[in-house]
Formats: sequence, structure tokens, C-alpha cells
Amino acid sequence: MLIAVGLVVVGVLGVVVFAAVVARRGAANAPVRDSYPVPRQLDRADFPRPEASWLVALFTSATCDACASMWDKVAPLSSDEVAVCEFAFPEARWAHERYDISGVPMLLVADREGVVHRAFVGPQSATDVWAAVAGARDPEAGIEPGLGALP
Repeated sequence: MLIAVGLVVVGVLGVVVFAAVVARRGAANAPVRDSYPVPRQLDRADFPRPEASWLVALFTSATCDACASMWDKVAPLSSDEVAVCEFAFPEARWAHERYDISGVPMLLVADREGVVHRAFVGPQSATDVWAAVAGARDPEAGIEPGLGALP
């Protein structure tokens, strides 16, 4: 009788250990979620110069210290081919709400159809911003191909 109880206990422990190992191996890591998701599509009619081949849109806030220097890095990108604009909250609340902007500064680089090719959330160097725009405009150039790229 004592041997039978011992075998049952060992069997139950074996099943518990086996179940724990299987559960641990089968548990997948949770997918990475963007803390501040970026829009993937913009309506170019909402932005200045929708006929321009490219758009660099900067979303900022009046209360954001990191936002203050970003416009100085983005403004020089303006050209015949690249429209550049800033939407500061709360003045441009409608744009922040329409595109569900939850983190600033947020920089979006979109093509003529409004497809977002590159994006940054948080302050960036001028070098990184300019390289990301150049890389989006000419993917074959191999200019920092992953910089600001969307997954």
C-alpha cells in the first residue's frame, strides 16, 4: 500500500513537472508594441502643398521642451519636391486627433499618396532626419536604409 501511494505521488509530481516544462516552452514572447504608434497613411489634402512629391510633417506640442529644436532641423528640408510643415498642439489639435498622435515630437515622411515611409518619435539629430528623408526619397541609394523605417 505504501509503495502504491509513493508511485502515485511520484507520478503526479512527474505530470506537474512535465506540464510546467511544456507550458514554459510553449509560451511565446508578447509581440513588441510601439509605445507611440505612428500613422501609416496620411491624407495629403490635410497638409500644405499636397502636389509635392514628399511631405515631412512634424507634430509638436507647445509644452514639449524636446520639440523646440526639431523645427530647426526639419525646416531646411523644404524644397520644390519636399513640403515641410509643423502641427503644434494645442493650436493644431484637430491634426493630432485625426492622426492619433500620442507622442511628440513625431516626424513623418510621406510620399505623394500619403504613405508614411519613415517616422521618428522623440528628438533626433539633424543628420538622422536628413538621412532618413534622403533614404525615403531614393531607396536605391542605400542611405541608412533602416533609419526611421517602419516595421
